Amino acid sequence: MEKLIKKIPKEVSYVTDTLEKAGFEAYLVGGCVRDLLMARNPKDWDVTTNAKPEEIIKLFEKTVYENTFGTVGVCVPRETSEYMVIEVTPYRIEAEYSDFRHPDEVKFSDKLKDDLKRRDFTINALALDSKGHIVDKFEGLKDIKDKVIRAVGNPDDRFGEDALRMLRAVRFSVQLHFSIAHETSESILKNSNLIKKISGERIRDELIKIITSANPSSGMVMLQKFGLLKNIIPELEEGIRCEQLGEHIYDVWNHLLHALQHAADKNWSLEIRLAALFHDIGKPKTRRIAEQGAPQGRTLGIQKGSTFSRPNSGKKKFTFYGHEVVGSRMVKKIMERLKFSKKETDLVEKLVRNHMFFSDPDVITLSAVRRIIAKVGRENIWHLMSVRECDRVGMKKKEAPYRLRKYFAMIEEALRDPISVGQLKINGEFMIKELGIKPGPRMGWMLHALLEEVLDAPEKNTVEHLSELVKSLNMLGDAELKALGERGKEKKEELEEEEVAKLHKKHGV
Repeated sequence: MEKLIKKIPKEVSYVTDTLEKAGFEAYLVGGCVRDLLMARNPKDWDVTTNAKPEEIIKLFEKTVYENTFGTVGVCVPRETSEYMVIEVTPYRIEAEYSDFRHPDEVKFSDKLKDDLKRRDFTINALALDSKGHIVDKFEGLKDIKDKVIRAVGNPDDRFGEDALRMLRAVRFSVQLHFSIAHETSESILKNSNLIKKISGERIRDELIKIITSANPSSGMVMLQKFGLLKNIIPELEEGIRCEQLGEHIYDVWNHLLHALQHAADKNWSLEIRLAALFHDIGKPKTRRIAEQGAPQGRTLGIQKGSTFSRPNSGKKKFTFYGHEVVGSRMVKKIMERLKFSKKETDLVEKLVRNHMFFSDPDVITLSAVRRIIAKVGRENIWHLMSVRECDRVGMKKKEAPYRLRKYFAMIEEALRDPISVGQLKINGEFMIKELGIKPGPRMGWMLHALLEEVLDAPEKNTVEHLSELVKSLNMLGDAELKALGERGKEKKEELEEEEVAKLHKKHGV
C-alpha cells in the first residue's frame, strides 16, 4: 500500500497528519480511494474524521464552513499563490430524508463505520488511513475487482435517501465500465419516479458526466431501461420505434444514439454531443406518411408508436417537414428545464435548428454558405459540420469524399468573405462623417441592408459601392428601409418558422 500513499498530494497528507497529531482519526474516503485503487487520478480529495467542525477549524489557519452538513473546507497553500481546498467531514449519522434529497438532520458519530454505511455504493465506501491501511466494511474491494456497482446495504434505503444516486449509478457504470448489480438495478426500476424530486441543476450535472463519458450511448440506454429517461427527457423516448425509412436504417431513437456515440468517439465537446443527441428530436412530432401514387400534397397523420398500414396503400414513405424548427424549440425547453447555461442552450439550439443545411450539396450556393456562417457564427460553423457528420454516421452512411471536399472548400472560401456588419468596408462613423447620415434606427437598417447586399455578392464590399448604395437607401421611407434592414437580419426566416409552427398547430403536433 506504500504506492498508494506516494500518490497522495502533500497538501492532503498535511491535513490528515495535522488531525492525527491533534489526537483525532483521519481517513481519505470515497471516490479518491476508489480511484487510487484503480490507478486513476482522483479529481477530489475528501477526508473524514471523528473531529467535530469546531475542532477542525481550530487546527487550520484558513477554513471555509458555510453548510449545514458539517463539511469544513480546509485551504492549504500551494507553492504557487493558490490554495488547495480539501473537504473534511466529521463521521455522520443521517436521519430521514423526507424530501428524497437532503437529510432532515445530521448527527455526528465517533465511529467510522457509521459514516461508511450512509454512503451510496460499496466502491465509494472505502477508507484509507495515513499508513496505507484500507477499511472495507462492505466488500467494496471485491466489487472493484468484479467491476460491479452495488448499493451499500438496502438499495431502496439508499435511493430513498437521495434519488440522484440512481443517476450516479448509471454515471459510474459508463465512466468505470462497470455493470450494475441485479438488486441495485431492480431497485432503480422500482424507484425511478423519485428522480422527479431532484432539482434540474443536480440532474444536469450527472447527465453531463454521462454524456461526456467515453460511452454515452450505453448510458442513455440504461437511463431508458431503468425508467429514468421518461422522467428527465421524455421527449427522447418519442423516437423509440419511430421509423424513418429512406436512407435511414434505424428508428429515430437508435439513430440519435449512434450520432451521440460518434461525437464521443471523436472526443467532441459537450455542445456537439448534445446537438448530436437532439438533432432529430423533432421528427416524431412532424412525421407524416405520404403514399406513393397519392394526390400531390396529401399526407396522413400518424400517432406516436403506431404502425400505420392498410391494404393496397402503396409503398410507405415518411416525411418530416420542419423537424429542425420544431426540434430546436424542444431543445430550448429541455435545456432550460435542466438549467443549462444560456450560452450552452443557445449554441445547441442553433446547431439543431441549422443541421439540415448541408443535406443537399448539389443546390448549396456560396452566398447560402455565407448566410449560414452569419447565422451560426464563424466560431461555430465547424461545430455544425461535426453535427452533420454525426447525423450521417447515425444513418450508417459515410459522406462521399467529394462532398466533404466541396463543403470544406465552400466554408473556407466563405470565411474569407464578409458575413457580419462589422466586416463591411464602411461603418456608422464613416456614414456620419462622409455621407451625412444621422445616428439612429435608420442607420442600423441601412447597415443590415448593406450586409444583405454583400452576402450575395462579396465583391460589392467596397467603400465606393456601399457609399452609393447608402445614398440610394437614404431616399427610402422608414417603412421600406426598415423592411430591407430586417431582411438583412433574417426576419424572413423567422416568418418561415412561424408558418411552420402554424402548420404543426393545424395538424395537432
